[in-house]
Amino acid sequence: MHEEAAVPLHTGRSMPLLGLGTWELTEDTAGTVEFALARGYRMIDTAGDYGSQEGIGEALRRTDVPRERIFLVAKVEEDEDAFEATRRYLGEMRQEYADMMLIHRPPPEGVGERLWEGLARAREEGLTREIGVSNYSTGQLDRLTEAAGEVPAVNQIEWTPFGWSREMLAYCREHAIVIQAYSPLTRGERLYDDKLRRLAKAREVTPAQVMIRWNLQRGVVPLPKANQRDHLLENLAALDLELEEGEMEALDDMNESYSALGFSLSYLSRG
Repeated sequence: MHEEAAVPLHTGRSMPLLGLGTWELTEDTAGTVEFALARGYRMIDTAGDYGSQEGIGEALRRTDVPRERIFLVAKVEEDEDAFEATRRYLGEMRQEYADMMLIHRPPPEGVGERLWEGLARAREEGLTREIGVSNYSTGQLDRLTEAAGEVPAVNQIEWTPFGWSREMLAYCREHAIVIQAYSPLTRGERLYDDKLRRLAKAREVTPAQVMIRWNLQRGVVPLPKANQRDHLLENLAALDLELEEGEMEALDDMNESYSALGFSLSYLSRG
């Protein structure tokens, strides 16, 4: 079953191979998340500025899927007290714990040592099971690891065939950090790319499924957002697809450091 598909974390726990992103998923959030859980999704990702917390909490209360089988990811902002923010977000969702809390982005100064301390306290007090980061470069990961004395379980970053980094991929593999991919479908901006569409047509699958599967076969955990139920099912079906190495290499070669958010992805390949 899809819900059994998981990737190991260096902490000894595991995390689902595919999750549901909820950025701006504000139209019937509860119904969308509840449907996703019923069809086999087991990871839900949110953050303070997504506006989806209340709906996610409602879906978690309505679903027949036991809470212990759902992996809930949330994030604290760089200017927050990480411990208090964790408590607040859990209160908004009416949940006792998160499965993963992340630093949403590194602060302007330093690498978030105090933020990490707050998340570590939240973990110690049972408010979260795992802690990690988002939007960190390899150098920032190094410095945080040295300061904190532990390696983040996850680095969540924008990651697609059109924008990714061999350096970051190799670094995370070496340090057993799982990459989570946000906006893995380029927010729809590159779904009509000619090369991508030809590859998908040859396999009789969709461009979205190809991009999701590319992530999965590179050991990256994608978090595609979907509002429509047919798209939710389409994305989940990528777990049943297998790309050949030649197809994977062709997708690798599409890399042009593209960001659907208009960000510079240079941080993926710098110290």
